[in-house]
Amino acid sequence: MSVLFVTGTGTEIGKTVTTAAIAAAALARGRSVAVLKPAQTGVTAHESGDAAEVERLAGPVTTAELARFPDPLAPSTAALRAGLPPVLPQDIAEAAAKLDASHDLVLVEGAGGLLVRFDADGHTLADAARLVDAPVLVVAQAGLGTLNATALTALALRSYGLDSPGVVVGSWPAEPDLASRCNLADLPDAAGAPLLGLIPEGSGGLSPRDFRAAAPDWLAPVLGGSGTFRIPS
Repeated sequence: MSVLFVTGTGTEIGKTVTTAAIAAAALARGRSVAVLKPAQTGVTAHESGDAAEVERLAGPVTTAELARFPDPLAPSTAALRAGLPPVLPQDIAEAAAKLDASHDLVLVEGAGGLLVRFDADGHTLADAARLVDAPVLVVAQAGLGTLNATALTALALRSYGLDSPGVVVGSWPAEPDLASRCNLADLPDAAGAPLLGLIPEGSGGLSPRDFRAAAPDWLAPVLGGSGTFRIPS
């Protein structure tokens, strides 16, 4: 995979930290990495956004944003309220292709879930991924309710004709409850794709040095992991 889109089953579930972990693992293997955040919402012009957070945690990646809207809303609504043009699928595809020409791996982090609207015509991250013909990684929650959200996201991906390499749990609890433990076996069935990573809760609070050292162990080899990743029994 030279271009990988990263989406979630919702918001605030660990997409940015997951993106950072994949970037860190790629950098550890000597690969050049770019991170594209098509629409950054809820952040002012002088604040640090998701792409900058990936760079802080993972290391020297190229970062790019296409638009920034101050209200913490869906990109289409945030753009409308700000009186700014929306981000279109072709804008995302062109930016990803440009970065792909000079990097080994391009990570495109979406906003919220897969079908969050980017413009008034209802275009989504899935439309951009289809233009790029890129796979879409799904970041999911650990506990109760995640199976339905993951199954719906997988259904939407199939409806767009998009492939997914698998699912990553964006915040795996230190003391998982019964639902979380059972979901380790059930998530691949819900997604129709393998479980490829467990990002420990609180990982974003690690020092960059500790984050980069640990990140490859959180991921399966297909995402650049070290090969020591195991699903707890």
